[in-house]
Amino acid sequence: MGSTASARNGTWRNWGGNVSARPAREVTPASVAELAAAVRGAGEDGLTVKAVGTGHSFTSIAATSGVLIRPQLLTGIRNIDRDAMTVTVEAGTPLKRLNLALAREGLSLTNMGDIMEQTVSGATSTGTHGTGRESASIAAQIRGVELVTADGSVLTCSAEENPDVFAAARIGLGALGIVTAITFAVEPVFLLTAREEPMPLDRVLADFDALWAENEHFEFYWFPHTSSTTTKRNNRSAGPARPVPRARGWFEDEFLSNGVFQGVQWIGRSLPAAVPAIARVSSRALSARTYTDLPYKVFTSPRRVRFVEMEYAVPRAAVTGVLRELRALVERSGLRVSFPVEVRTAPADDITLSTASGRDSAYVAVHMFRGTPYQAYFTAAERIFTAHEGRPHWGKVHTRDASYFAEVYPRFGEFTALRDRLDPDRRFQNDYLRRVLGS
Repeated sequence: MGSTASARNGTWRNWGGNVSARPAREVTPASVAELAAAVRGAGEDGLTVKAVGTGHSFTSIAATSGVLIRPQLLTGIRNIDRDAMTVTVEAGTPLKRLNLALAREGLSLTNMGDIMEQTVSGATSTGTHGTGRESASIAAQIRGVELVTADGSVLTCSAEENPDVFAAARIGLGALGIVTAITFAVEPVFLLTAREEPMPLDRVLADFDALWAENEHFEFYWFPHTSSTTTKRNNRSAGPARPVPRARGWFEDEFLSNGVFQGVQWIGRSLPAAVPAIARVSSRALSARTYTDLPYKVFTSPRRVRFVEMEYAVPRAAVTGVLRELRALVERSGLRVSFPVEVRTAPADDITLSTASGRDSAYVAVHMFRGTPYQAYFTAAERIFTAHEGRPHWGKVHTRDASYFAEVYPRFGEFTALRDRLDPDRRFQNDYLRRVLGS
């Protein structure tokens, strides 16, 4: 993904361009004390408060008409504990800066998502994840959280300290307080070998369980209107490092995957009838490749073509059926879908409102190019996802509400009760949280 959200004439807009808000005022605190004072000041003025990172959520989870907190001055590593193998980082630190800083220290996160423009607090608060057989989301790697609560006090939590808050605050949706620092588990830096290659969709679906079981990290992209996928298998390697040659990396990752891809998206938006032909060409554009590099260089990739996205987590055992239903939907509906469908997995975790809470999960993400009508496609896809008790990504487009989440999250009541205790006056409320958590 590209740069951050934008603000013009007092209007805040997210990266995808589908959400905007006009806050009463913006605050850029340079310390936790200043942030706490801003929260107290908002309370005195009867205003709500939301923090926003780089605006990469496609929902209005960060939108507010009250006080908008921008944490860009709260950045950097506070502490590295090599005995405990943890790193404590300020909440406004972009994942990109964290990954680079950890690599310089000979350290790494175990797993990460495929973009690194987000702030650590934004990424974890919405449940950002990568793909992994045993290694889970970024939030599952958290060992401690510091946050400013509704009365302006600073609360710290971990498995030992305020464990009930810790269970929920790792993916807190911005509903429990403003996160100011996060402590992550880290490990000595390692190498990953990535194997990327085309594979027919029918083969991927038939062999999905084996592909998942045989690889530490497996994912694939299916191109609608075709029977083609691109698969990616990442596994730890003893080395040596063999990065993608610079010229080839620029040609494939920048020129083809961003520059040319954006061009064909413009064509598809103007001429929807051309989309199936474009999809067939796009599905054959990238050749197979194998390379070995540092984790953040393998897990992440540049995403400069702007889009809107919906993603649901379904039980892992259901994912092949979901993909078959999605393929049938595209074939019978007359929809023109120019973006590939992304499929990843995660093991069960113990975070209250994690999309993988209590169950092994697979993620199915559908996208449409920014400016292209997406509602019909997303509505039909969501009908499939919810039929399989899907849980939508908190930062991506969906239409679910609190009554639905109470059914698909066994611990939903724990979260709302904790919210009642920490924010009884709904200082951190907005329309999105009112919908997904109730009033």
